[in-house]
Amino acid sequence: MRVLTAAVFALAGLIFFTSFNTAKGTNIRTDASLLKLSDLIHERSQKNGELDESNGALRQGNEALADRDDGSTKAEDDKLAALEENAGTQKLTGKAISVTLDDAPPDATAKLPGYPEPQPDYLVIHQQDLQAVVNALWKGGAKGIKVMDQRLISTSAVRCVGNTLILQGRVYSPPYKITAVGEPGALQKALAESPAIQNYMVYVNVYGLGWKVEEDGAVTLPGYSGTVDLQYAKPVE
Repeated sequence: MRVLTAAVFALAGLIFFTSFNTAKGTNIRTDASLLKLSDLIHERSQKNGELDESNGALRQGNEALADRDDGSTKAEDDKLAALEENAGTQKLTGKAISVTLDDAPPDATAKLPGYPEPQPDYLVIHQQDLQAVVNALWKGGAKGIKVMDQRLISTSAVRCVGNTLILQGRVYSPPYKITAVGEPGALQKALAESPAIQNYMVYVNVYGLGWKVEEDGAVTLPGYSGTVDLQYAKPVE
C-alpha cells in the first residue's frame, strides 16, 4: 500500500511539473495564443476582406493609369469596357431585387399537419439553398449578382460549412442577402419557377425558415475586387 501511495504522489508531481513547464507562468486555460478555431477563421476572414479592399484600390489605380492616352481607338476602349462589365470587375447600376434567407427559430415546430417535428438539419440554411437562389437569378437574366457584400464572377463558388457561408475567402453567418440587378419581374418569375426553391418554400411554410423577396429600385453593385488567378492542385514532384 505504501508503494502504491508513493507511486500516486510521484505521478501527481510529474503532472504538476509538466503543466508548470508548459505554461511557463501563464494560465494555459486562457492563453490568448490558444485561439478557438472559430476565432481564427473570423480573423482570417477579416484579413481577407482588408486585402480585397487593398487589391481593389490598386486595381482602380492601374485603371486610372490605363485611361491615359495609350494609343487605343474608341472601338477598342468600348470593347474592353464591355469585357470588364461582363467579367464583373466594374460597378453595375440598375433595377434590382434582393432575396434574404435565414435560419428558423431554434424552438420551431411543424406548423402544418402531416409533417414530422423538425430535426436540427431542417432549421438551417444550406449550401444548396443559396445555390438555388443564385442559379435562378442567373436564369432569370440577372446582369450581376452580389451575395452579402461581394460581387459574384464566373469562378465564384458559394460554399457552406454547416450553416456558415464561405465565399471567396470570407466567412458569413445568416441571415444571407443576395442582390441581383436585372428586370425585377423576370427575376421573381425565375425564383417562383425553380423546383429547388419550391422545395425550400415547403420548409419556409412548415418550419419557419426565413424567406423575403424585395424590389430595391436602382442599386449599384460593387465590382469584384478579389484575385482572378485560378488556384488548382499540382502533383508533387
